[in-house]
Amino acid sequence: METKPTNTTPIVQRLKTSVNDSIVMSEKYYRILSAVNDLKLTNREIQLIAFAANKGNISYANIRKEFCEKYGSTPPAINNIVSKLKKMGIFIKDGTKVKVNPIILLNFDKDIILQISLIHG
Repeated sequence: METKPTNTTPIVQRLKTSVNDSIVMSEKYYRILSAVNDLKLTNREIQLIAFAANKGNISYANIRKEFCEKYGSTPPAINNIVSKLKKMGIFIKDGTKVKVNPIILLNFDKDIILQISLIHG
């Protein structure tokens, strides 16, 4: 026997936060995507996705060097993360460049409003 919720009115909850940096905004966005989709992304993976989303790719040596300096990482660590994220479909190969999949790529210079629907059934 299946029971249905007695009240079908959805719960609406609004959250608002301000950020001054597009990389910080993109990190928050990818953390939400990871949590909602149970991706279990690590902090460093989220940082790399956000960084690549803002830089356009993670292929060029100067971009990788900048990431390593900013986050205290290493080129071999980036290679391992890129490989994992490509297998997950988060990063894609576009010619010679490795980029964030356009399906989850936003313009983080603009304000973002997300709607997340968690539906029974």
